[in-house]
Amino acid sequence: MLEALAGTGLAAAAGLNAYIPLLALGLLSRFSDLVALPSGWTWLENPWVLGIMGALFVVEVIADKVPALDTVNDVIQTAVRPAAGGIVFGSGTSAPTAAVSDPSSFFESGSWIPVAIGVVIALVVHLAKAGTRAAANTALAGIAAPGLSVAEDVVSVLLVVFAILLPGLVVVVLAGLIAALVIVIRTARRVAARRREKAALAAL
Repeated sequence: MLEALAGTGLAAAAGLNAYIPLLALGLLSRFSDLVALPSGWTWLENPWVLGIMGALFVVEVIADKVPALDTVNDVIQTAVRPAAGGIVFGSGTSAPTAAVSDPSSFFESGSWIPVAIGVVIALVVHLAKAGTRAAANTALAGIAAPGLSVAEDVVSVLLVVFAILLPGLVVVVLAGLIAALVIVIRTARRVAARRREKAALAAL
């Protein structure tokens, strides 16, 4: 159960920012005892891989905070984030962590199954994020993009931290994320409706 929650938290984090969970697993496995990646996933802690992911992370952080460019970035990330979700779910559910000491019995058969689950989770989160961002940008002329992006990065980091240290809290963070997305969408719709009303009155 803890393995599933840890993998879900990592995959959901990848749906918000592909490189935060990838970097976290690689760096923690390389420089700490909090994560011990199994042999099939040790490439994540390779210095060259970490360097490339670090550079891509910087690009992602900047692009995601610029109105209009964030929409283009979301289109590109439609392939990247689900792939990252598959990687972190697959590696995370098979790696001993601070909270999970013996993950060997989880998904014993079919190594592709956890990867597929991670892809689906990350894709769902990514589509929800992209849809919410598009609605907010349309209603608020893009001014909310930087704030929303920072909030998404913070949630992604929290999901990774809880997935590794306190998997049970992943459910709480995901519930909060869903509630926040609903609030943002409803607020954007109200703002857009008010703008249409003002435009209609001005045209009279």
